[in-house]
Amino acid sequence: MKNVLLLWVFLTASILMHCDTYAQEEQESAEVYLDEYTDEFQENFFEALKQKGIQNYDRAVDLFLKCKQLEPDNSVVDYELAKAYLLDKKYIQAQDYAVAALLSKPEDYWYLDNLLTILDKQGSPIEGIKQRIPYQNEKLRQNMAVSLFRMKKYEEASNVLGTMENSGLKTELTRKINDSLEKGGQMQEVRTVEQRNNSNDPVLQLQATMEQLISASNFKKLLSESQEALDTYPLQPYFYYAYGTALNNTGNASKGVEVLLSGLDYLLDDNQLQNKIYKQLSAGYAKIGDTQKANEYLNKINSGL
Repeated sequence: MKNVLLLWVFLTASILMHCDTYAQEEQESAEVYLDEYTDEFQENFFEALKQKGIQNYDRAVDLFLKCKQLEPDNSVVDYELAKAYLLDKKYIQAQDYAVAALLSKPEDYWYLDNLLTILDKQGSPIEGIKQRIPYQNEKLRQNMAVSLFRMKKYEEASNVLGTMENSGLKTELTRKINDSLEKGGQMQEVRTVEQRNNSNDPVLQLQATMEQLISASNFKKLLSESQEALDTYPLQPYFYYAYGTALNNTGNASKGVEVLLSGLDYLLDDNQLQNKIYKQLSAGYAKIGDTQKANEYLNKINSGL
């Protein structure tokens, strides 16, 4: 089966064919990845995304469940069901499908982040879910620590780090957590990618490569490169920007907005990168038809806020 994540990346934005001029390009991009899926699956999935986008969550769930019948092992459908139930504040169902998605791909950061968001909405502790997920997976615990840090749950993130093997990520994240706790939950200034000067720094080298890909509008390659970089360096805001930019330009502005917003949580005192993220957020919101949000982020650039 072709990569399900790529299917999701190109399917999500295809709801725009119902409402704006971006539709045709995004539909053509998606067709490459849809050969093995039936017309019935595609029709239900497209319509489910559209219904979710207009906050018709009951209808969206019904359509995703039809997709589930057609593709029982499709983790993207489980993930979308979890999101739809979460938006509808049906947390028990949301949690069940979020767990199912994560069991299919235990090392997927976004699947885990969605599950933690659902737990947070319920006020449920992580301990209550550990028996249902492969908690011993080192990558899963790394993702959990990063996600909890982003949610400003510093003590919980620290507890997870305590179960992990020593690594550069563990050292860096532990330092940031300690700085945040010492300042009463306020994150201390952290040096960003642009502030590094070591030419041998792999992060800087990756950033330079991605800048070239962006300049050349090679967004397909940028998509894979930035996703891999973000998986390796989940605390670097630049890679959220690069991945979000790639998603915005390969037919999944909805996911791009989600990634870019996450990147802002790791960004401190870097106005240049902040404005780049704001610009992509404005573009992403415009593509999904949210003019108000698009103007809001465009105004942030112009006002310097």
